[in-house]
Amino acid sequence: MYSLNKVGEKTYYIDCPTNIGLYKLNDTDVCIIDSGNDKEAGRKINKILKENNFNLKYIINTHSNADHIGGNEFLQKRTECKIISTEIENLFTKYPILEPSFLYGGYPFNKLTNKFLMAKASNPTGNLDELPEGLEYIKLGGHFFDMIGIKTSDDVYFLADCVFGENIVKKYHISFIYNVDEFLKTLDYVENLEGKLFIPSHAEVCEDIKPLVKLNRDKVYEIIDTILSICKEPLIFEDILQKLFIHYDLTMDLNQYVLIGNTLKAYLSYLYDIEKLNIEFIDSKLYWKTI
Repeated sequence: MYSLNKVGEKTYYIDCPTNIGLYKLNDTDVCIIDSGNDKEAGRKINKILKENNFNLKYIINTHSNADHIGGNEFLQKRTECKIISTEIENLFTKYPILEPSFLYGGYPFNKLTNKFLMAKASNPTGNLDELPEGLEYIKLGGHFFDMIGIKTSDDVYFLADCVFGENIVKKYHISFIYNVDEFLKTLDYVENLEGKLFIPSHAEVCEDIKPLVKLNRDKVYEIIDTILSICKEPLIFEDILQKLFIHYDLTMDLNQYVLIGNTLKAYLSYLYDIEKLNIEFIDSKLYWKTI
């Protein structure tokens, strides 16, 4: 854990709970792709940089979830590096209160402003127009507002959270999704990518991404079928969420309530838009029912 692995002439990755990319801009200057989940992750990354006499010039954030920007604040203070991403992800990075507010659907109470949902604020300095030479970005919609992946000159793809590892899919079943339709389109796109190596943030490094794409796609459709089965009788959101947790034997806590609850709303929106679910107000409650 937290070891530096070379996978190309200029491309490395640091294996950790959120895999981090590293790309050499020249003999001493580097950029990293994401920064881990907290100050301690930033500290460990900084240690690796020092051990290898690397000078951090950029952090490229694939998106603004706390486990991808958590090391930003520490590293930026230590190195004065630039931080770049897409416009909306930069806003969440600069104002991290937006993430728990979005997930909860209102101002979050204190226990929701924990490090898993809210990183320390850091200062984005630019957008993808400033992407260093040798790197390209690809759009990976669906997981969050405007997530990207990065392709390096070594033909290595850093795929962020567009797919999740087999251990995660089989243990937790429901991974966070903001837009189900875009998530499925991204899976189709990623399935057809050709590259030397693929490095998702939460899965093993692989040469063939297709099996992992299939696993994630199959799970999405399984969840869709489960929701449609649950909603054969009219149910309000909280009851659907409860039945989903029971079905997958998941443990409810505050983080899971907002993360999976938010994801369930994305599925309900998707199924309503494709006319698989209908809605009805009864006694001032919104009910969902399979058509």
